Amino acid sequence: MTVVASGASDCDTPLRAVFKINLNGKTVSIGTVGQAYRFITNLSSIEWIEFRSLHADAVSSLHGAAGNAMLTVQATNALRALFVRAKLL
Repeated sequence: MTVVASGASDCDTPLRAVFKINLNGKTVSIGTVGQAYRFITNLSSIEWIEFRSLHADAVSSLHGAAGNAMLTVQATNALRALFVRAKLL
């Protein structure tokens, strides 16, 4: 794992919204950059293949937000677009 990826994964910076996703009968709450990064990168890349452009945008935005908290608005918007398109919200 690269230093940047580790930084995004460990980042406690809050997003502008808390996403509550129902996954396998359990509700997963995503409220920080790190939680979001781990959620969208721990799933298999095959699971995101249909949404690869939105997934790539979300990962990139989360990397940016991990380094600059002012970018959490863009990261939140990218996650929302991904989750809506994937019908997770």
